[in-house]
Amino acid sequence: MSRQLTVLLVEDDKDICQRFSAEIDDTEEISLVNTTNDSLHALELVEEYIPDAIILDLDLSNGRGNGFEFLKDLKELTLPVNPYVLVTTNISSSTTQNFAKDLGADFIFYKHQTEYSEKKAIDFLKMIRPLIFSNRHQNNLSAPSAETPVQKNQRLRRLISIELDSVGINPKSVGYKYLIEAIFIAITDMQTNIPALVANRFGKTAASVERGMQNAISRAWHTTDINELMFHYTAKIDPDRGIPTLMEFIYYFANKVENKEY
Repeated sequence: MSRQLTVLLVEDDKDICQRFSAEIDDTEEISLVNTTNDSLHALELVEEYIPDAIILDLDLSNGRGNGFEFLKDLKELTLPVNPYVLVTTNISSSTTQNFAKDLGADFIFYKHQTEYSEKKAIDFLKMIRPLIFSNRHQNNLSAPSAETPVQKNQRLRRLISIELDSVGINPKSVGYKYLIEAIFIAITDMQTNIPALVANRFGKTAASVERGMQNAISRAWHTTDINELMFHYTAKIDPDRGIPTLMEFIYYFANKVENKEY
């Protein structure tokens, strides 16, 4: 499975959210990382997930804040790379359109148009998915000369997520976020009891965290094309197991992210 486009949905209509979620569930190219109707919470989610794209409702009348505030504040965030912003709105004035684009909206869909649907919006993201990835690569995920500790941590987590996507670890699986944290710890803290540290950070038991991570790896090794796996994971694997052990996997990608030039 090729890398999925990660999407954050900022929308206050529950029915629309359900339709978007259903459309995304039906495609392998896109993964929904989270949904919120709160523009302030959306900013926190952007910093947490650093999504490839955002589907943004401008109004948010049934939530908190609005899309304009979100776009304005999004420009103030220090991110390793900016997400693609797809606006969906019932507001169709040219003034609104120009203002949204000035604030950073990349494309606008008008909900009132007869041909509009959540499926059309998702199909559009699927179509431009290679372009989004290409632009993000050109923006360069390597560390800037004056990188702050916060910027470095954001960059490392983003690079880890790219590596997990490359071997087909499903972003929707519970083990995905655990693996990001585990690999991050292996890079930055040099700790040995990594599952216990991850469990402590998420308020879970070490056994459940370890199980979630290993299950995510196992599913990837049973569903991802073998050529993709062999290209992105070059370490030796015990033939009797057929898949990497948890710690082999964590330290392999910790070393890869730490030493790879992006």
